[in-house]
Amino acid sequence: MSVDFFARKRIQSTLIFLIVLALTFLFIVITKYDVIKGFTSFPKALEWAATNFYPDAKSLEKLPTIISKLIETVLISIAATTVAAICAGIFAVLGSNTTRVNWFMGVLCRGTATIFRNIDVAAWALILLFSFGQSALTGYFALFFVSFGFLTRAFMETIDESSTSSVEALRAAGAGYCAIVFQSVIPSCIAQMISWILFVVETNIRSATLIGILTGTGIGFAFDLYYKSLNYHAASLVVIAIVVAIFTIETISNYIRRVIL
Repeated sequence: MSVDFFARKRIQSTLIFLIVLALTFLFIVITKYDVIKGFTSFPKALEWAATNFYPDAKSLEKLPTIISKLIETVLISIAATTVAAICAGIFAVLGSNTTRVNWFMGVLCRGTATIFRNIDVAAWALILLFSFGQSALTGYFALFFVSFGFLTRAFMETIDESSTSSVEALRAAGAGYCAIVFQSVIPSCIAQMISWILFVVETNIRSATLIGILTGTGIGFAFDLYYKSLNYHAASLVVIAIVVAIFTIETISNYIRRVIL
């Protein structure tokens, strides 16, 4: 039986590989993509980056402006994530299978989270541009909506996995709904929830860079401005600042996770 099982798995893997290969070839033909030219242009791109895309002495004069824009981007990301986490916590408690008030409220909260989570942050930014224009508020709401949807779903799963037994025990003891939430659900899930919040903060900082190009704010707009004006040295400094910020935030997040988990 084990031999037949592994044989079927090999056949399935082979079929999947052939299907992916066929689709790749089909898409190459449809888009008229030149594979050879794509590979041969890669060394030229590296050569161009080595000779043009690096900070020079003149670009360092723009470092205070770049740092200011970077701080703005980080603060918007943290603010959007924090407020989204508070709203997501409420919706997660009301929508979780373990703590929901009733079936209708559970479906409503889960459906809302699904809608907000499945619309990409760039799509949210484009939608909100019609209402708020190119402003920091557009980027904030775009990050907030996506973070809210993702965190609501993540918090619901955390509650269902972490607190089912303790909730049942408190219900059997006659505890009220608020007592169950504040004495069982939150204490048992708070560490994992904080971990999810830190993950979304990291993701939002990356997303905010791209959103800034659309909304005309933050570090993304600074990169777009320098790059389109052919100031590649300043643009490279922006990229370095973004990379340093992301690694710094990730290091801090990993340290906090090790402490709380």
